Parts: sequence; C-alpha cells; structure tokens
Amino acid sequence: MTDVDRPVGAGVVFGERLGVAEGFVRLLAEHGVERGLIGPREVERLWDRHVLNSAVVGEAIPEGAVVVDVGSGAGLPGVPLAIARPDLSVTLVEPMARRVAWLDEVVETLALSSVTVVRGRAEEPAVRSRVLGADVVTARAVAPLAKLAGWCLPLVRQGGHLVALKGASAAEEIDRDRAAVARVGGGEPRVEVLGGAVLEVPTTVVLIERVKPATGRERPRRARKDQGAHRG
Repeated sequence: MTDVDRPVGAGVVFGERLGVAEGFVRLLAEHGVERGLIGPREVERLWDRHVLNSAVVGEAIPEGAVVVDVGSGAGLPGVPLAIARPDLSVTLVEPMARRVAWLDEVVETLALSSVTVVRGRAEEPAVRSRVLGADVVTARAVAPLAKLAGWCLPLVRQGGHLVALKGASAAEEIDRDRAAVARVGGGEPRVEVLGGAVLEVPTTVVLIERVKPATGRERPRRARKDQGAHRG
C-alpha cells in the first residue's frame, strides 16, 4: 500500500494517528491473504471497505467508552476504532487460535496499549465473565441480527449499545428479528449511516440499546470460577 492508495478521508478520520493506521493497512496487505484474514481481491480495497468502514463507527460511540468487539477476526472493526479513538478501551474477542495470534501480533507491532485480546466466543461463560458491563459491543459480518443480539447484548450494561455493522438488508433484519432482540433485553433497533463525509459508500449500522435484563432461558449462565480466557 502506498500513499497514492490512501484516500484523503483517512487523514480526517485518523488525524495524528494516521501513521498507525497505515501500519495496520500494511500488515493486512502483506499478510492478510496468506493467513486467511481477507480475500485476494480485498487488498486493493483495504482503506475504504475495511479500515475506514470500521473506524467511522466511532461516530456512534461516546468518549471514553469500554468497547468489546465480538468475532474480531482480522481486527475489524476493533483495531481501526482503537487507532482512531485512543480514548476507548477496546477488547477484541475471537475464538480461532490463528486469528488470536494475528491480533496479538497487531497489538504488539502497533503498540496499541488500549487494546486487549481475549480468545473465546461471546456466549461462553468464561468470556462473559471477562467482558461483562461494556458500554458498547461491536460486531461486523458475524451473524444475523437475532443470533448477534443473543450473543452480544448480555455483554452490554443497561443503557449501553450493540453497534452491529450491516449492509443494505439492515431494515429487513430488524423487521424479521425485532421480537428476538426484545427477548434478550434490547430496545427498538434503529439504522444509522456513518462516515458519509469521508466514504463513497457510508457504513450502515444497527444500534440496539440494552434496556432491560434478558427474559427466561435467554439469561446468560453464571460463569464458573475455574474457567478462564486467553489474554493476548
């Protein structure tokens, strides 16, 4: 990736931390395909489709928030968020060992002191015990809204939000999964479009406030004291 490939909007989004963002793009461009993190065709679209697309989610996140990124994979949206918003405390949750290794390397290479890596799935009691009470939980291309809400909303404090990156089908997912979202304590989902000033194709997200505890069997199980999670 060269400066020519970098869109002008990158400077607006990342400011004085643009160099750190360039480092992340470089790591993805050099290693992402061989490590199964991105497809070959995505290399030329890293800035707009992946890094800026993720970073602009910060428009929906309050200052100083505790953020949990579920199913972080290549580090999207969590790593760009942490670069653009050093005021945030970001935990990347990822179940696959090879991706956890990648995330650990990224955090170390880019010296992202505000980022923690936890290996596991959001629905596992050991993971929930580590990350309960988040202000915001993010997820990108992880699952349909009903499943996503069931995994993520239990991690959010009451009054906090799930911010799910979605595409053109966001409104249809809301119509289909509204009842399931309510069962796990979510309020009325709403669609917001972010990054319109810097992206040709803005980022569409579904925002869901945690308004009450989950009902019945949707409540998360209590974590056992002898269960732990990986810390990167």
